This record gives sequence, structure tokens and C-alpha cells, in this order.
Amino acid sequence: MEYNLADLFESVVDAVPEREALVYLDHPGTGAERRLTYAELDAAANRLAHHLIDAGITPGEHLGLHLYNGVEYLQTVLACLKARIVPVNVNYRYVEEELTYLYRDADLAALVFDAEFDERVAAAAPKAPLLRHLVRVGTPAAGVRGPEAVAFTKAEADGSPERGFAPRSADDQFIIYTGGTTGMPKGVMWRQEDLFFSGLGGGAPTGEPVRTPQELAERVAAGGDGITFFPTPPLMHGTSTLTAFIGFNFGQRVVLHRRFDPEAVLRTVEKERVTSMSLVGDAMLRPLIDALKGPLKGTDCSSMFSVSSSGAIMSDSVRAEFQALVPTVMLLNNFGSSESGFNGTATDDSGPENGFRLRVNSRTEVVDPATHEPVAPGEPGRIAQRGHVPLGYYNDPAKTAQTFFRRGEERWVLLGDMATVDADGIVTVLGRGSQCINTGGEKVYPEEVEQALKAHPDVYDALVAGAPDARWGNRVAAVVQLREGAPEPSLDDIQAHCRTRLAGYKIPRRLVITGRIRRSPSGKADYRWARSVVAPPREPGD
Repeated sequence: MEYNLADLFESVVDAVPEREALVYLDHPGTGAERRLTYAELDAAANRLAHHLIDAGITPGEHLGLHLYNGVEYLQTVLACLKARIVPVNVNYRYVEEELTYLYRDADLAALVFDAEFDERVAAAAPKAPLLRHLVRVGTPAAGVRGPEAVAFTKAEADGSPERGFAPRSADDQFIIYTGGTTGMPKGVMWRQEDLFFSGLGGGAPTGEPVRTPQELAERVAAGGDGITFFPTPPLMHGTSTLTAFIGFNFGQRVVLHRRFDPEAVLRTVEKERVTSMSLVGDAMLRPLIDALKGPLKGTDCSSMFSVSSSGAIMSDSVRAEFQALVPTVMLLNNFGSSESGFNGTATDDSGPENGFRLRVNSRTEVVDPATHEPVAPGEPGRIAQRGHVPLGYYNDPAKTAQTFFRRGEERWVLLGDMATVDADGIVTVLGRGSQCINTGGEKVYPEEVEQALKAHPDVYDALVAGAPDARWGNRVAAVVQLREGAPEPSLDDIQAHCRTRLAGYKIPRRLVITGRIRRSPSGKADYRWARSVVAPPREPGD
């Protein structure tokens, strides 16, 4: 039995060809709207796949997606899968030096990019020796000198809408580059079969995985439609692309916006009767709350069954605010990573008092990072997952050896998250080991302190980092963005608030008020930026 993502998608297309698959709604005022059935999306992906094959891109070679959200993004991913070309996500916020690193590190042979990035691509592409075929989405701006590239519309027109591809394999790869918020991004190499089961829930993230590839289409044909998935973060982050593919595996509808705009998102929820929305933590949930309390007050969100977050926690206080506005919705804090796919979901009692507690799947354990053996209940270790895990990091054997291991006959991946496990198997996540603050020998995990800070009525967003300290090594420092119009709190005010929720050594000893917390486009924390903000100013002569 071969679980290949392109084969699985085509089986769904054949089961429900006339069902609506993808809806693209751009920001208000542009008039951009596209609706594609499964048959139309399949034909569009076939056209681009044949173009890439005719251009000489061969199975196993890598294609970068340097794109905003849109039909073209998912069409290109599907085209790659059909032609056995390996899709590689590219962070569209990267500048020339970062793009050069990624283009070279990923050994890109082809690139599909938005015209808005013409100048950056023109600067970086010549430095990537294997990159030989470029496809541009959109029209170059007047006066901008971009790289030589084939227009996406021409690539589409030139390719055949029929299938006619060579047989595929479960071993065909899918590479997801990490966000690079704690270091240089790394390319996580997934076999498609492993990604199907770990990242896509085996065709049923909330139920029983399929037992054969054919069963996926059988389930789709037997079920109805009516579910609409709305991944709001950028597709360049793996979670959003996987959310879209979960929708496709169900034979349901996926809705996209080019960028996250809270008012546009809520209008779409009402207009398209969205049932399942994904986002990234408070950075996306708070603006939705503000819109529902302000200009979009009264928006009908009754169709929404669930709002899920992965990559950042929806804090307890912010969840409560949203729940009061949309009482029928289920709010899910999911836990996973580019290296593991999905690991588990937060328990109902997860929060500032009890910590970030997870009910994990049967393949997830907390292990000793040195011995790779399970830790005793209450002992700290690192989260690990077995079975359907990636092959390793592309072009990085050293980090692969540090992160991936074998125990017995099974492959494992060791994540960067520290945690404990109790006698009932509930995992409490302490935080990323790389972000842990050592203050006088005590370990403080930023996420716990951030949750406490966000419960303050005047705090809109917060990041916590270690500020160098001659006596304690590091001291806990908070970077805080206030709610609009809120009075500026003193350090004493913040400390008094936190003392009701945190042990004394976890209380921030430094407070920096900023106009805006810096995060990635998906809402993930930028801890490098936070550390630079809280670092004490250099003295003259240092």
C-alpha cells in the first residue's frame, strides 16, 4: 500500500469532482475572488506540473514557493506532488541574505514567486547555482527590474490539463523549512506517507486513520459536504498548508485570504459560513476580539465549530474574551512542530494555574535527552515522537544526528520542548529548552510568564526573555505591548500582578514597554528580537 499525497488527492477529485474545493477571497476593495471545484483545481495543478516537467525539472529536484497565500500556492504544491518534484516553503519576509542562504541550502532548481518580490529574487537567485527555472505570479511593478521568469499564466496555458504522470511513491518527499526564529531555518525532510499520518492525521485527525489509501476516497464519497476550513496564517508556514490538505482529504472546502486582516476574516466567516478556522495564538485571536467588540460587532459567527491554534498558545484570558463573544465555538490549543506534525491538544484545565497541559497521542513520550528513555512521572525531559517521523534535516547531518534517533526498531524525533508527564500520561509543557532563562540556577520558561502577563487587563501582548545580569547570570525581563489607551504600568504594578500567579523567581525584574511586539507573519514569537530589546545598554568603552 502506497500513501502518496498526489495519488490521495486525485482519488478525492474522482470521488467529488464537482464539489467546491478552494475559494480565494482577497482583501475588500480588490474584487479578487476565485472559486474552483475539485476537478478545476486538479486540472490547474496538472497544467503547471506538465509545464515544470517540460522545463526540465526532474523528480526529486526542489522547487521553492516564494508566495503569499493564494490559489497559486496550493496549485503549485499540488503540481510538485504530481510531478514528484519536492516543494519547499520560502519565508516571504526574508531579505536578500536570508533568501540566498535558503535558496542555496535547499538546492532549489526552480522557484515560483510573487512579482512583489522581484527585486529580492533578482538579487538572490543568481547566487543559487542550481536554480535555473523561475515562474512569476502577477505583473512586475513599473520601473522594477526583476529576474527573467516565465509568467505563471503562460506556464498554466502551456501545460496539459490531463494527468498522464509517471507512477509515484510513498517515499516521495515534502520539505518544510522551520521558521528560523531561534536560529537559521532548517529543512525538515518528510516522506509523504509519514507526513500523511503525522501531519494530516491519516485522513481523519479527529477520528480513526484510514486503513488503506482507497478508503480515503470511499469515506469522501460516503460523506456529505458542508465543512469549510479557513487557514488564516501564511501558507509558507507548514501548519497552514497542512490544514488546507486536511480539508482536501475530507473532500471539503478550503477558504483563503492573501494576508491576515481581522475584519476581512470575520466578514468571510459570516459570508462563507466557515466551520473550522486555524490561527496562531493571541497575536491573531486578539485582533479578532477587537474587531468583534468594535467595527464588526454583531457579525454572525454561529457557523464556527472550532478555532484552533498551533505554533503559539491562545492564553487563558484571551480565550475567555473570545468565548464570551462566540459562546458556541470550541477553542483548541494544539501542539506540534515541523519535525513531528501533530502531538496533542491542551486539556480543559490547561492554563496559568496548572501550566500548558496536553493530552498527547500514543506515539508521543517525554524522554531523557541523553539516554532517550522515558522519564519517571514528574521528572523533566524532552518531548519525543516515534513512528511516522521525518528522515532528518536537509543538508545538515550534524543537527540530524542530534535530533533524530532510533530506539529498538523505531525511528524517533527529539523535539526542543521541555516537559514533564504525570501518572495519567498528561504532559505539561515547560517551554523550549533553547529559550529557557537560567536565573541564579532556577529555570524559567518564557511561555509561562507570558501567559501570566497577558492576564493583566492593560497588556495586549507580551514576550519574555533573559536579560544578562552580573549576579544571577540572567534575570527575567518582559517586553509588553499595551492595549490602546491603557495607562502605562510600572514594574511594581506588573510584579504585583504576576505574584498572584507565579513563583517569586519567575517574576519579571525588568519591564520594557514597546509600541508593537515583533512576531513572524504567522504570529510566532521572535525571541531574538525580544532579547535584543531587554539587553542592558552598552556602556561607553564596552
